[in-house]
Amino acid sequence: MTLLENLWYGNIDPHEEILTESKRYKHLLSLMGRNRDELGETLTEKQSETLEKYDSAVNEMHSLSEVEAFSYGFRLGVRLMIEAGGIMTKGDT
Repeated sequence: MTLLENLWYGNIDPHEEILTESKRYKHLLSLMGRNRDELGETLTEKQSETLEKYDSAVNEMHSLSEVEAFSYGFRLGVRLMIEAGGIMTKGDT
């Protein structure tokens, strides 16, 4: 299977590949989880529901941001390849 086919079929998840080895990422994720759990233990049922709605909105926002960042990076990479190809073509003549 080609790289593009793997990307299409979801066999490649760039954000997971990049962040899973990051010690800082793992530390921050652990810190967020501990603080979230501690906060959750102190909330009323209504406050917990509000926090869940907040978490859902934040997760959706992050997802949209990641898609936009990936799209921008991909477009930028393609433009760089096109420009580099144009430079090489001009230099080859």
